Amino acid sequence: MTKHLYFSIIPEALIASELSPEQFGQYYATGHAYRSRGQALFFEVDPSFRHDFFAIDAALEQCHSHDDGTPKNSVYVAAYRVLEHLPTGALGTLYLTTPYGATMGIERSAAEPPVGGGLHLYKELAPVNTLVASSQDPRAFAAGITTSPTKFLSFPGLCFVELEIGELATDPLRGRSEDLPYENVHHLREALLEVSRPGKTTKIAERTRSPEFPYRLVKQGSGFYYVNGGDFAFYPMPTHDELRDHHALWWRSANH
Repeated sequence: MTKHLYFSIIPEALIASELSPEQFGQYYATGHAYRSRGQALFFEVDPSFRHDFFAIDAALEQCHSHDDGTPKNSVYVAAYRVLEHLPTGALGTLYLTTPYGATMGIERSAAEPPVGGGLHLYKELAPVNTLVASSQDPRAFAAGITTSPTKFLSFPGLCFVELEIGELATDPLRGRSEDLPYENVHHLREALLEVSRPGKTTKIAERTRSPEFPYRLVKQGSGFYYVNGGDFAFYPMPTHDELRDHHALWWRSANH
């Protein structure tokens, strides 16, 4: 059987498996017999990738079918400091799995991520789970936390997603917020107002938050970002129309 390497973002882990991406997404989101349920995001990793920090060969040796021929679901290679040792060049497709186990892949874009467009709301996915308001575009935001830190807090790598804030992107004080499913919109407005002032580029909107989020909230025209050192990868999220037209079953599961 084919052996795969997957980098799970929720939670952060490098995993060997004999399951295909669709099978792995189902297994990782729902578990055996559908007794558990949770969102899953993971990258397929180049199977030839090796790094001294990971015992990949040893894990792959243990990743073999059971005596009855069923595939091995998972062998954990590492669950700590994975992102910082995994370069963007080793990443393949990014898979988004709903809590019900429906899995869809999105590809890395060769185009540059969007620039400008008002204020932003970023959800950091790994190695931390923080919601951050910012006046910076995705590349500048990533650099300010990784390669060119502007504060004491920095990371060697970061995976994050941009979320939709509608009219608050251009008018955080008076913009409509009825369609935004955030629990504390008043606090979000305050954070966005703060980063709209000169000299302030980022403000934590929520320090502790569930790592899960509705896929429908990913900002259209933006998407998922993976930064490791100076390397930057952009995975654009399909538009809602594209999801309805080409991934209807996944979209229905994501909005169940």
